[in-house]
Amino acid sequence: MSKRKLSRQQRWRVEKVQAERAQRAEKRDTQDAEKLAAGEYGAEQPGRVMAHFGRTLEVRNADGVPVRCHLRANLDGLVTGDRVIWRAGQEGSGVVVARDERASVLKRPDARGQLKPVAANIDQILIVFAAEPAPHPNLIDRYLVAAEATGIAPVLVLNKTDLLPNDGGELGQLLERYRDLGYTVVRTTTATDSGWDALRRQLEGRTSVFVGQSGVGKSSLIDLLLPDETLRIGALSEDSRKGTHTTTTARLYAMRTDEVIDGELIDSPGIREFGLIHLDEQAVTDGFIEFRPFIGHCRFRDCRHRAEPGCALLEAVEAGNIHPERFASYRRIVDSLNAEPIRSRP
Repeated sequence: MSKRKLSRQQRWRVEKVQAERAQRAEKRDTQDAEKLAAGEYGAEQPGRVMAHFGRTLEVRNADGVPVRCHLRANLDGLVTGDRVIWRAGQEGSGVVVARDERASVLKRPDARGQLKPVAANIDQILIVFAAEPAPHPNLIDRYLVAAEATGIAPVLVLNKTDLLPNDGGELGQLLERYRDLGYTVVRTTTATDSGWDALRRQLEGRTSVFVGQSGVGKSSLIDLLLPDETLRIGALSEDSRKGTHTTTTARLYAMRTDEVIDGELIDSPGIREFGLIHLDEQAVTDGFIEFRPFIGHCRFRDCRHRAEPGCALLEAVEAGNIHPERFASYRRIVDSLNAEPIRSRP
């Protein structure tokens, strides 16, 4: 669908609004500079972005106390989890003056296919799936490929284990397949204490972000991990068994034991679509960790791993070194690179 053309008057209004915003930002920066010169702001100190609201940030100071800060005009693009330098002002407010280098950043394509950072300085991505809504291996593989591409360690969290049969059923077999590949797997449920010790140990000393289909219990898990926080939790529809979107903005929470921070969680908006359109075919291939010993050993340098003679990946599938369902999932992801992002099904 072609873009709607703006009239001359509409373009003038848009340009006027943008100019006014730029003037306000410039004025605010000038005022900040004057206040800094006059000593109205305190000394520089480290902080971490807990939440982002336009040009206003909630920054946690060294004592763990949240402070509302505004953002200098030359510091666009800050996200939850960023480590920053800020200076305290009057009435408990402050101004962020710099951003530290990021150790990692989690990005996802927006509706236009443009990569958009959603969180920074993450140690691990907890990919949550559950008995309901039913998980799809291809969607889990997409999360794993995305995590491998970012360099952030993925952890698979099977939630709602109280809904599984004693032997785990097909989902239990799927879980063991990922464990055999070397991925960390944690089982848990909010209905009992089962799995809580393992989950908390996995979170200790790390900054983690929960991702997964809507309705798998991400917010419910965080709610139990952070009993002093208030989260919006949606229920599954009785008819569709789909999850409802609950969280509206990414937020950093501190897990505390005896007032000491022993882990941090970033609760991000529910994701129904997880596109990989920013990755090329080689990046997807590299994202399947069991492929790595065979990559580069095909007969032809430009092998597409379809039906070419001497394909090391196809030979590994035939030899049982690569599970055929994982290879089929890989082919679906590659085939979808130039298509619309696949919507996760209930």
